[in-house]
Amino acid sequence: QVQLVESGGGLVQAGASLRLSCETSGRTFRTWTMGWFRQVPGKEREFVAAIGRSPDTFYRDSLKGRFTISRDDAKNMVYLQMNNLKPGDTAVYSCAAAPYYATDFREGTSYHYWGQGTQVTVSL
Repeated sequence: QVQLVESGGGLVQAGASLRLSCETSGRTFRTWTMGWFRQVPGKEREFVAAIGRSPDTFYRDSLKGRFTISRDDAKNMVYLQMNNLKPGDTAVYSCAAAPYYATDFREGTSYHYWGQGTQVTVSL
């Protein structure tokens, strides 16, 4: 069993930065691919970023250059640094864990465990 707890969300103005954190439990953290997804009410959940064991990183094309995913296996943590935030980034951000054998890290169905999410609101 893997438990995920996100933190770091909040209300910021456009152009600001936020760093989301995801604390995980479980001794096998280093074997999991970790992802960040976001969702706006009434819209489908969308892939933001993922980080594998190498660590390889994957990003939503439209977010490359502004968002950076990282992990600290010693602390069982994964992070999402978000810079130059825009109102369109407003959403609930959730971290998720996928097993090592998952191949499509952009699909939510690849992930077995999810956190409860943290709200990010970006105002003009």
